[in-house]
Amino acid sequence: MVVPFGRRRLAGVVLAVDLTSDWPAAQLKAIEQVDRRAPPVPAEVLALAGFAAEYYCANLGEVLLPALPPALRATRQWRKPKRAEGVPADARPAPDLTAGQSAALEALRPRLGAGFSTTLLHGVTGSGKTEVYLRLLGEVLRHGGQALILVPEINLVPQMMARVCERFPDTGVVAQHSGLADGERLAGWLAVQQGESQVVVGTRLAVFVPLPRLALVIIDEEHDPSYKQQDGPRIHARDLALYRARQREVPVVLGSATPSLETWARAEARAIERVTLPHRARAAALPRLELVDLRRPAAAPGISLRLLEALRARQARGEQSLVFINRRGYAPTLRCNCGWLAECRRCSAHLVLHSRPRSLRCHHCGAEHVIPKACPDCGNLDLQPVGQATQRIEGVLADLLPGARIARVDRDVVRRREDWPQLLADIEARRIDVLVGTQMLSKGHDFPGITLVGVVDADGALYASDFRAPERLFSQLLQVAGRAGRGESAGEVLIQTRLPEHPLFDALLRADFEGFATAQLAERRAAGLPPFAHLAMVRAEAATDEACERFLDAVSQTAREFAGAGRQRAQRAVVQVFDPVPASLQRVAGQHRWQLMLHSIQRPALRVLLALLAPRLPALATRRVRWAVDVDPQQVD
Repeated sequence: MVVPFGRRRLAGVVLAVDLTSDWPAAQLKAIEQVDRRAPPVPAEVLALAGFAAEYYCANLGEVLLPALPPALRATRQWRKPKRAEGVPADARPAPDLTAGQSAALEALRPRLGAGFSTTLLHGVTGSGKTEVYLRLLGEVLRHGGQALILVPEINLVPQMMARVCERFPDTGVVAQHSGLADGERLAGWLAVQQGESQVVVGTRLAVFVPLPRLALVIIDEEHDPSYKQQDGPRIHARDLALYRARQREVPVVLGSATPSLETWARAEARAIERVTLPHRARAAALPRLELVDLRRPAAAPGISLRLLEALRARQARGEQSLVFINRRGYAPTLRCNCGWLAECRRCSAHLVLHSRPRSLRCHHCGAEHVIPKACPDCGNLDLQPVGQATQRIEGVLADLLPGARIARVDRDVVRRREDWPQLLADIEARRIDVLVGTQMLSKGHDFPGITLVGVVDADGALYASDFRAPERLFSQLLQVAGRAGRGESAGEVLIQTRLPEHPLFDALLRADFEGFATAQLAERRAAGLPPFAHLAMVRAEAATDEACERFLDAVSQTAREFAGAGRQRAQRAVVQVFDPVPASLQRVAGQHRWQLMLHSIQRPALRVLLALLAPRLPALATRRVRWAVDVDPQQVD
């Protein structure tokens, strides 16, 4: 519906109707327009949004309205779009299953139609988890059901869509993500809601798509932090998908080669089932991993002699290589010998040097500056780039590998929707010899031609303050290593590091996720960290540190009062309230950032406190302070 709101007209959703009002009739305004072209939002989706709003301490409108297609929440008129169609394709014959895939299917099939269940499908990279998904999907479609398949990032949607459409060409398959045109997203939403399409493949917002015959939920790369929203309501799509599956009494499959430690701990405690795919489906073995000590002489900045030798060997054999560095730009920053560093005026961060076009850019606020001709402090003309990033590595490799076809893959290159399919086509057609990429290439993709993966610098995350940094690094490295050797030729992975003795690398060399997870969980249990405790953060932004600290001091005092009352009622229901502190990145776009942590061993105790605290926050904040509650935060620093 469309309603007047001051001088504006806003779209809203009717949740309930009352015949009387406490407000005088003269102060009531009439609804201007009721849109009846789309079916009502199903009660199931409203209930899911209500749960998300309550659990994540958000307003219902903040959760529900962004979940709807933009065309449904626009005040302008829209036409009902044409029915969404899947990609036309001829059915491919299903490949023969490996023994591991057959065993996994035997374990998973009985869960279809048998109510709610959660199963972790833990398979090494290249083990054929997607084929297991497709076999389960075939069972669901034969019985007239619908399925929801979540992937963590938009660039993984086309590949999953193609696999589903190739196997089931007569099935309506739609994509749902924020990169779609408004009409396309609405067409998919309506086609699924009206039962015309059977499969939804999408990112985190797809968890709210109406599926009247939902029979299966698949969450691929369930460990990925992209499922957690970092602005607006801090929802976690994986957890909401589990709640929705419980609503509908349908099974959930969580797929990953490197499960989140929360999921792994639940499987270890037998709270959920675990099915394992220990071997690759096509390749004879996992790629061989080797550590390369960066303290030894290098061939060029960022490229060791060992990595250069391996790249040249692949080039000579006509094989493909992937060089991974999770920093875009030319170099992390620019410096002078006097100590000056190029820093953003609006953020507590360095400006990143870019070579094409030449500029200094902030990757946090988007500010862009001309590269100075001389040092602003001392006038020195000899300014030097510091460190490595994708553009610089691309240039270095172009000099070291004459004749090699080199392509860079990062957000500076893949900007438009049509860029990604063309890049994938070039990789698959072997029109590229060496890929220089960020995390966009580290997961989910199947490139049989890549036999070598080189990690330029694996050490950065080892210095991070976030307790989840080792988990993310191990996952990222094991995932990117899994891009090598997925075809007929054996794979090799070279990880460049200055800390080859670190225990994380020892577990990585053995591809021992179980051993790594066991050690990490032991550390977290001892420190009282998730999954053995539960956290919430109250985050604040303002123009000054003082405004943030004043607000969070008031929040802290109020929270301690509630926590003290809770201790009097039940000694075990204790929530610890920490003091406010600046965020690790203290200033972004001119706004100072602070945070307050709440910690409890018992989730119900934390939820009770948040339910009491959240309604008080608007009154505690001044107009100059923006705040948000982050329940189950994925970044704690």
